[in-house]
Amino acid sequence: MPVKIRLARHGRKRNAFYHIVVADSRAPRDGKYIERIGSYNPNTNPATINLDFDKAINWLGNGAQPTDTARAILSYEGVMMKKHLLDGVKKGAFDEAAAEVKYEAWKKEKDAKINAKKDGLTKTADEAAKARFDAETKISNDRAEAIAKRLVDAEEAAKAEAAAKEAPAAEGSEETEA
Repeated sequence: MPVKIRLARHGRKRNAFYHIVVADSRAPRDGKYIERIGSYNPNTNPATINLDFDKAINWLGNGAQPTDTARAILSYEGVMMKKHLLDGVKKGAFDEAAAEVKYEAWKKEKDAKINAKKDGLTKTADEAAKARFDAETKISNDRAEAIAKRLVDAEEAAKAEAAAKEAPAAEGSEETEA
């Protein structure tokens, strides 16, 4: 019975969520599976991957073949690297301690890249929010200045109108006095 590590689709339309499963290759995509070893959510940025590392290594060691997408996910999480190093230990290329040191160095570098991406995304989001806030503040200030200018213009127009009404009335009162 050939065994595959593959994705089983869940979630609603246009909002897919996948379970990483070990299944018989003849079983349907979302059908019967042997064991669920993780989940993958591509809707977040970066994608969220929850994986039982030890189960994945065990199944790969027992001969399970990952599909292309599952292989990419396992590689991203370091399962394929760990399997490669364990195969090197079996062949006698190096000992298990050296393999663990190599894996830890690789994992540290990978975590640094992931954290840099997350920091870059939050920094970009913060800068965009600040730019939107500055634009809104500028628009608000421009509106306030326009309103203040209209009020000043209206006030001056009212004073001029009142002065214009008083001037003829004052001229009329001077004529009656004389």
